[in-house]
Amino acid sequence: MSRLAKKPIIVSAGVTVREEKGAVIVRGPLGEKSLKILPLVAIRVEGENIFVDPQGESAQSRANAGTMWSLIKNAVRGTAVAFLKILEIEGVGYRAALEGDTIVLFLGYVNPIRVKIPSGVAVEIEKNAIKISGTDKDIVSRTAATIRAFKKPEPYKGKGIRYRGEIIKRKVGKKAGATTGAAA
Repeated sequence: MSRLAKKPIIVSAGVTVREEKGAVIVRGPLGEKSLKILPLVAIRVEGENIFVDPQGESAQSRANAGTMWSLIKNAVRGTAVAFLKILEIEGVGYRAALEGDTIVLFLGYVNPIRVKIPSGVAVEIEKNAIKISGTDKDIVSRTAATIRAFKKPEPYKGKGIRYRGEIIKRKVGKKAGATTGAAA
């Protein structure tokens, strides 16, 4: 079993958690999230703490307990404080625009790329930054990864779409590599 699943999940202020009909329902100031309880897992809600216990000693029950713990923890955090991913666009002529519920990306291709924003996700665009936020960590992360996949940062000039704070290993170009190699 994961070590984290042995710890209780502490429910933040303004968030309520209840179990009913094989599901955990988390309600907070930003919305409500319902999670189906995985098999071989028992959930206990005691005051401000939630405990996730495996039923039995099988590897599957321990794995499900760790997964369920993580899903509940993310639901509790997401309904209290929205998850946020920030993407930065770098490159001459690269930009993004918002048209209703669609992001239009101009990334040096012949045609602009249009990405539909999933429900439950809010997008803001400021200069070269795309801010993606929402209560569901999975949907926010998938949306950011989908947008980033259209033009990953390349290692020579660093052009492309990257996460804020992401470090790109830079490579030396042909000319710079040829001059240092000839001197040796």
